[in-house]
Amino acid sequence: MSTNQSEKNSRRALKEEKHATKKTKTPKESPKGSSASEKQSRKQQKLKQKEEKRKNRRPRRRIFPIWLRIIVVLILTAAALVAGLMIGYGVIGDGVPTDALKKETWQHIIDIVTKEE
Repeated sequence: MSTNQSEKNSRRALKEEKHATKKTKTPKESPKGSSASEKQSRKQQKLKQKEEKRKNRRPRRRIFPIWLRIIVVLILTAAALVAGLMIGYGVIGDGVPTDALKKETWQHIIDIVTKEE
């Protein structure tokens, strides 16, 4: 039996159960005068329904696993950083874009910033 068919059957069973509980009530009962035991049984029924839903739920199979997503995001972040450095240094700053990746360039920038007078 397919998962879709079993879901339909479980829904149908829940509807029949609800319909049966409505028929068993007597006209004397009113929502205002419901007892604590009825409220407790309703809570238990809701909990049972939630548990059944969890049990019947198909396990989620991720096509793109979380660990792979993290790696891809880190790689894309590093690529964006390098592209931004090269554009900023080469295009906006009128330098050679590949010089933005050299250690000497950064050492020179650090020396300028931390220069003592």
